[in-house]
Amino acid sequence: MSTNTEGLSISSLLTRGRVAFRHFRWRRPFWAGLFTMIAGLPIGYIPYRNVTLGDLTIRMATTAGAGSLVIGVLLCVLGLTMWFQPHVRIFAGVAAILLALVSLIVSNFGGFVVGYLFGLIGGAMSVAWMPGDNTAAAAEAGTAKSETAMSDTAGERAGDIEPPAATPGTGSALAGFEGAAPERGKDPEKGIQRAE
Repeated sequence: MSTNTEGLSISSLLTRGRVAFRHFRWRRPFWAGLFTMIAGLPIGYIPYRNVTLGDLTIRMATTAGAGSLVIGVLLCVLGLTMWFQPHVRIFAGVAAILLALVSLIVSNFGGFVVGYLFGLIGGAMSVAWMPGDNTAAAAEAGTAKSETAMSDTAGERAGDIEPPAATPGTGSALAGFEGAAPERGKDPEKGIQRAE
């Protein structure tokens, strides 16, 4: 594969960039990180903003202004952590939820509730996010593999071809759980005795 981009058109470069960004988005809790960073902006900025109503200027900076700034910066850092370190998404999500809750008290009702809501939603999305599985890509590769195997050897049955293996580290953590306790496979009468 060549990295030479001299002969590529602008539309080709834009398409490659769009596809690369799509893959970046799919492999991490992108929206959770974005919502968490958006939450940090009003929480950190509003206490330092002067509001002018006609001739009246209201200064909202309080002694908790430094705390508001720290919470806002931490929420932005947690949003970036969700993007660039997706394996710590649960910690970052829980920390974002806690900081959003603390901002209700420290930072003018959590940046007039806007930052608070964005922080809660972003943290919850980060905790709930799971890496997806490549079932569509694996099924497509399996179909191509089975077609080439059938065309090469006419006597084989289609049921003899193995389905493609899933990529390690993708999919649900509960995929192999199947709702059965591990000891049930070893001694089936053990569960019956407990029930009686």
